[in-house]
Amino acid sequence: MSNESIRETVREEYAKAARRVTNQGGSCCGAAASAGNPITSNLYGKDETASLPAAAVAASLGCGNPTALAELKAGETVLDLGSGGGIDVILSARRVGLAGKAYGLDMTDEMLALARENQRKAGVQNVEFLKGEIEHIPLPDNSVDVIISNCVINLSADKDRVLREAFRVLKPGGRLAVSDIVVRGEMPGEIRRRVELWAGCIAGALEESEYQSKLAAAGFEQIEVEPTRIYTAADAREFLAENPELEKFARMADGKFMSAFVRARKPSAARKS
Repeated sequence: MSNESIRETVREEYAKAARRVTNQGGSCCGAAASAGNPITSNLYGKDETASLPAAAVAASLGCGNPTALAELKAGETVLDLGSGGGIDVILSARRVGLAGKAYGLDMTDEMLALARENQRKAGVQNVEFLKGEIEHIPLPDNSVDVIISNCVINLSADKDRVLREAFRVLKPGGRLAVSDIVVRGEMPGEIRRRVELWAGCIAGALEESEYQSKLAAAGFEQIEVEPTRIYTAADAREFLAENPELEKFARMADGKFMSAFVRARKPSAARKS
């Protein structure tokens, strides 16, 4: 598939997810957002979700809780790449307070409409949702303190461009704090394709060392990849169903895919991008 084909496929999948929530009030993306799913379930505490619109929670297709791990501070400016229904933007806005600001960037009209409605219901004012692609961030250089993202960078066909753009808009000393799907070690192509389709409709998860290398090439330092959930052979059986070699493949996938919290920092005296 070409980069544009991948982008359009992702756009349509997330448009469908937004329409499903808007029209039915249910969860997104079929089984991928079900309560028992090991990737998307139980990411947020009850204290966080209790004050959120139900549609913001239902539209969450993430693999982590970057707002809880990013150590946001009052007065900071935060950007969420691929903000979807707005759950992490709303939570970030509350963490940074009225002296700060939270931007959400998404390319899908349906998700943006849903996010803005969730913002209205949540009553948060220090939020702005922007239409655009994470490969082309519509913000000036050196304008953001923190970039978060929740299982979206893996969906991009041009991750190098995404990371260069993130570096560009971060202020010197600013930080990247994203949740994403990451691969540990080599994986047979058939298993990788099945896992990725299950995890995010269309995905291209990076291997752990490759992720670190791409961040370094973009200019980041202090790079860390911290596993938050490691998926087991039991998890694999769900997305490897109907494969005659299920048990063998499930064992091969055991421990290879994980949700991870990826941290990196733009140097205080950063080189020009």
